[in-house]
Amino acid sequence: MLQPFSIGRLPRIEFGSGRMALLPAIAAGFGQRLLLVTGGQSFTQSSSWESLQHALHEREFHWDVLRIVGEPSPDTVDQAVAVWRQEAIDAVIGIGGGSVLDAAKAIAGLLKPGNSVMDHLEGVGPEQPYRGPATSFIAVPTTAGTGSEATKNAVLTRHGADGFKKSFRDDQLMAAYAILDPDLLASCPPELIAANGMDAFTQLLEAYVSIRANPLTDALALSGIEAAVDGLLPWFQGGEGAAEGRAKMAYAALLSGICLAQSGLGSVHGLAQPLGSLFPIPHGVVCGTLLAAATRINIEVLQAREPGHPALGKYAEVGRRVLRHTDVDDERARTGLVDTLEEWTAVMGLPTLDRLGVGTADFGRIVANSRGSSMKTNPVMLTDEEIERILRLRFG
Repeated sequence: MLQPFSIGRLPRIEFGSGRMALLPAIAAGFGQRLLLVTGGQSFTQSSSWESLQHALHEREFHWDVLRIVGEPSPDTVDQAVAVWRQEAIDAVIGIGGGSVLDAAKAIAGLLKPGNSVMDHLEGVGPEQPYRGPATSFIAVPTTAGTGSEATKNAVLTRHGADGFKKSFRDDQLMAAYAILDPDLLASCPPELIAANGMDAFTQLLEAYVSIRANPLTDALALSGIEAAVDGLLPWFQGGEGAAEGRAKMAYAALLSGICLAQSGLGSVHGLAQPLGSLFPIPHGVVCGTLLAAATRINIEVLQAREPGHPALGKYAEVGRRVLRHTDVDDERARTGLVDTLEEWTAVMGLPTLDRLGVGTADFGRIVANSRGSSMKTNPVMLTDEEIERILRLRFG
């Protein structure tokens, strides 16, 4: 029998080449006063930015632009809210990668209430319930990785010894619209394709084997995994298959966001929290470099402690899809999955932890801070020693 499950709200999704042209008409449904949140310069130096400005002028919008460089911090959000909360903003539009969308989402959530985002961050401060109301938010991703366009959480980071990477999370933060135009991904450099693509695959795989997975998210995760298998390397390598590859990865990233929002994640994202806050390492790079090692350890621990666990069958199912062979037995499929992930890691040049500034002396602190919400939905409860084995597999 099917077990009960819940699915949270999703944005209205517009997917396809050229869909960016719909943005002015969609924004007009909320009002004429906009706050555009973008990245440092990649989008604002593109022809798409020129076209958007022209279309906004034609419709007589009034707008301001906020640029987000790097991963947003609570201070970034609070400062933006202080500047624009009296401006009667009708909609916040985030156009960029996951960091931009997370910042825009958090700002949209607090423009009307006006309080600090620190009041609501999970695991930090008072964790007061969010009451809203939120300003309308439109998400336009320009990378394929985080799936932030389809989640209700804004991830914020404070770097340093007392650093953290925590979420501001509420249903009211969900985007009203998500516009996914693969054409906006055309300028992504290979290193960004690698990191974000592996992040999307991580989210799909972890959501699929999560203890909170359900039949609907399973179907979406497998569809996204198949798209990533077909799309990631062709997009990364360029050539004739690049355009189709980036469209498939935009789709895979969208599904990864939907799945993680409903099912949770696993050990890779559990480790990404301390690694991303204690060290200046981009989130996608952390996920990409750890995915093969974490998958290997999860499978080994499940086989040793819970050989009948359904996640083992799920890892095998993903392995068959990665290998493109439906008649491979479970053991060979799981081995093939890990081998393929290791091959992708090498081909796309994802750096080892020592190259990212992590030392073995840091392992204890990383492990101690890895048991957040993501680790709690991992298919098996890992010991500290097993978590450290993941780190050691990606060191040197």
